[in-house]
Amino acid sequence: MIRAAVFDVGECLVNEGREYGTWADWLGVPRHTFSAVFGAVVAQGLDYRDTFQVFRPGFDLAEEREKRTAAGKPEWFGEDDLYADVRPTLSTLRADGLWVGIAGNQTVRAGRLLRGLDLPSDLIATSDDWGVSKPDPAFFEAVAKEMPCGPEEALYVGDRLDNDIRPAVEVGFKTALIKRGPWATIQQLDPDAARLPTFRIDSLAELPGLIAEFNAAER
Repeated sequence: MIRAAVFDVGECLVNEGREYGTWADWLGVPRHTFSAVFGAVVAQGLDYRDTFQVFRPGFDLAEEREKRTAAGKPEWFGEDDLYADVRPTLSTLRADGLWVGIAGNQTVRAGRLLRGLDLPSDLIATSDDWGVSKPDPAFFEAVAKEMPCGPEEALYVGDRLDNDIRPAVEVGFKTALIKRGPWATIQQLDPDAARLPTFRIDSLAELPGLIAEFNAAER
């Protein structure tokens, strides 16, 4: 049975296109150029932060976040950056009796922004809150400690094989791979994209029905 559903943030709940666009602006490069290099970095299996090094060697992301904040241009996302299927899906899952969590590789500030959106959830936590980041299995172990059930009865939903699906499966979670955003698009032909996830989805709206069917088959 699936009794809990936990969601990644970037490209699962939040469309990060605008935020990455503001980074391109901050670097002073065309947005389409930044996006092209970003995609090339992801396709090579490198850390997305290497994108910044292409344009500015020695770039320190944490330091630049502070500079942006001081300049009145802090990291930010709001209601308009949520994908349209987020609120309806989270609400339906909670109405169906599932415990709903939100946990991803995000800053403390991003955690405050998420909590300010008053999303239908039982937990909102970030890697900075816990001091451990995906794909470290300890991140998923931290998630498991917050849930009212074990990871074998929980579903982790994310857009990345490397950061979400593989390490969550390692800890014992069931998983759902959502096909949206750069990582999911680039990684979709990886054999693990077909082999590992419990579900492969194009929209979060598919989840309540899939979970209901799964649980009915387990009864």
